[in-house]
This record gives sequence, C-alpha cells and structure tokens, in this order.
Amino acid sequence: MQPDFSLADCDVMGFDLDHTLCRYHLPLSARLIYDSFAQYLVTEKNYDKDLLTLAPDNLDFCCKGLVLDIEEGNFLKLAEDGTVLRASHGTKSMTSEEILETYGRREWKHFNTVSGMVSRSAKYYLYDNYFDLPGALLCAKVVDILDQHDGPKKYDFWKDMVSAIQHNYKISAFKEDCGTYFPEVKKHPDKYLQSCPESVKKWLKQLKSAGKILLLITSSHSDYCRLLCEHILGNDFEEYFDIVITNALKPGFFSHTPNQRPFRTLENDEEQEALLSLDKPGWYSQGNAIQLYELLKKMTGKLDPKVVYFGDSMHSDIFPAHHYSNWETVFILEELLGDEVIVPAETEAEPLEKKGKYEGHQPRAPYFISRQWGSFFMDRVPGLENAEETLIRTWSCKCISTYSTIAIPSLEAIADLPLDYRFTRFSSNSSATAGYYPSPPRALLPKEESVTMK
Repeated sequence: MQPDFSLADCDVMGFDLDHTLCRYHLPLSARLIYDSFAQYLVTEKNYDKDLLTLAPDNLDFCCKGLVLDIEEGNFLKLAEDGTVLRASHGTKSMTSEEILETYGRREWKHFNTVSGMVSRSAKYYLYDNYFDLPGALLCAKVVDILDQHDGPKKYDFWKDMVSAIQHNYKISAFKEDCGTYFPEVKKHPDKYLQSCPESVKKWLKQLKSAGKILLLITSSHSDYCRLLCEHILGNDFEEYFDIVITNALKPGFFSHTPNQRPFRTLENDEEQEALLSLDKPGWYSQGNAIQLYELLKKMTGKLDPKVVYFGDSMHSDIFPAHHYSNWETVFILEELLGDEVIVPAETEAEPLEKKGKYEGHQPRAPYFISRQWGSFFMDRVPGLENAEETLIRTWSCKCISTYSTIAIPSLEAIADLPLDYRFTRFSSNSSATAGYYPSPPRALLPKEESVTMK
C-alpha cells in the first residue's frame, strides 16, 4: 500500500451527513437531545423530575469513546489494550484505587466483543458520536438517582432509554412532529445547525467538475435529510450529489452480507417497493453497499472503482466502510480542535486560541474537551500514588489509526487544498501521529514538541 493518499486517485466521494457535511452548534444540540430523552423518561416512564434539571457544567461528562457497563451503571474509558483508564459510577468519578479494585490491570471482560465492533450488546453501549453523548449523561444521572433511592444494585433502566431514543428518532417522528427533537429543529434550524462554509460548497463543485461521483449516505430519514441539506447547502442541494441514500441504517448498510437490505425508491418521503438492483443515479432509501458498488462500476466504467467515505462515527461509518467494503475512510474528528496535553482537572486548561482558519464556526467552548475524562487520545494508567507515571493510547485512538485512512477536524480543513494533495496515511509502519491533518493531537506528541507547538 502506498504511504500516502490523494483524493485525486479516488473515483467516488461518499459523505455522511450529520456532524460531517452538516455540523451542529454542539452545546445547544446536546442540550436539546438530552431534554428530548429526559422528557420522555419523566413523562412516559415516571422517572424522577430531577432529570430535567441540568447544571451548566453537566455537559462536561459527555466524551466520545466511553463505554457504559449497563448492569453495573459504570462508564469506562478504555486503553488500547482493553484495560480501564478512567471510570465513573453514574456521574461520580471512581478513584484509581476503586478502578484497580473493580477492574484490576486486565482486559475489561467485554473488550473482545466491543473491539470487534460487530454488534451492539445488551451488556454495554459504546458512545461514539454527538447524537449519542447526551444520552450518556442522562444514563449517568439515572444511576445517581436510582442509587439515592435504593442503593447499588444491577440496573434495569436501559430498555427505557432505548424507548426514549426510538420515540424521538423513529422514522415517522419528523412527519408527525413527535417527540421533542424534530419539532424544535424544524422551528429553529439556525439555532442548532451551522451553515456549510462557502469553501466546502465550492470544493464539492470542484470534485464534481473533476469527474468524481458524489454520494450522500445518511441514516437520517429523507424528510430530515432534506431539511438539513436545504438549510446548510441551499434549495439546489441535490445538484451537489449524483446519488443520495437516506435511512441507510448504517452500519448494516455495509455489514449485512449476504442478507442485504434492498434499495427502495421514495415518493413524498414514503418508501416504495424494493428494487432488485440499483440501475441509475438518484435518491434512494435503505439499500446496501454491494448493490451500490455494482452501480458505481457502471457509472465509472471501471471494474474496481476507488471509493473514499467521510464520516464522524467509528462504529457506523469508518469501521464498516473500511472493514466490509474496503473503502478508503476519512474520519471527521472535531476532538482534533480541542485536544489538550493531559492535565488534571484542577490545573488551568490551555486557552483555545490555537486555531486554524477553518475554526471560526466553532462555538467558543466546545464541549468535546472533557475535564472529567481527559484526552480522547492518551491517558495515564491508573496507579497508586507516587508510582511512576505511564501514558498509554486510548482504545478510541487505536481505532483511528487502524480503520481510518486519515483523520481531519472538519471538511473545511481540506477544502482549499489542491485535489492532488498527498496526505500521509495511517499505517502500521508509520509514526503514531501520521494520518492526522493538519496536525496531530498534542497529546500524542513527545512532551518537548507539544510545548513548542503552543
């Protein structure tokens, strides 16, 4: 495999929508998602009304890469070898001693299945995207409240949480104005959605005029997709793409072989009967990567067209596109904008001034720098006081270099580059920081370098 990667070599560019092409005002959208789940638990499932109250700093709990051990009510941050680096019971951080006592210095019991990323499990839940994270905070607060009432036990709230998610995000919710989430985004799109930067719109047009085929593949339903795209790209948004696939049900879009879901056409956002094959570009629902690839062969006239897919979820986008479809993958990782060298919570945080030109659209205090959970990329191994400090990559960080071709903070970061720009790709023979553009997270740099970069 070549050590570098260029978009010029790709025939097809695929994009996820939420948090990739469409970026949100994170603290506001997080609060809305939290409220939409909490309202349901309180009104439909009789949970404590205290869940509806959020203190301003509560969102600090939200951190990508956490795993909820459902029965224990514990949240875990895992190292690349599967050991537990940090943990909380509900919202309350566990001490190093408590972590060692509960989990020891061995691989967490479900690490094998979670690291395979093949299935969701009733035993744990992995939080890996911004739609999920407010749910982590809500579950943690549920654990706190249940402990106040009954004391510790095996927890049984997960089925209610799943109902809350289904109620707010089910396919018909947008049309029916059901739940809290969709009605609010419909009323106030500006409050929650960032408009797509002009540089990115121009770049999409350049890709098309360079002969690239552009795909939009989103698990959002067609009516919500249309609202987002019209708002961020304009009423002519369909002209940017050759193929639009909504309700794609990722990761199953890539992974359900040989029982692939058929593509369906849409009429007024209603899914029509199943198609036996995909014969022409257009707007479709559901489907699978295998039939899509057959159409891409026809459209490009190549036996083996090269596809690159841009997405923000390791579980739904990056891992399955790489693992099942052998596509190149570009991981959109906003954490690259805010990663700090690991500091204890009481130390003053580094100012967020070190910004590239593409960060004007960022909220002033992005909530993806969690004081409670520390760096997304590296952390200390929990040990007894006075022990020599050992740093280790997180499991999330290992996944990035294993399954992504490159990682970038936003599309805007690369929109002004020439199409034939050559990125250094992640590979087992390159350094741990290769593959990050425009620069690696500071936590991965040797200490001297991270100081000189400030």
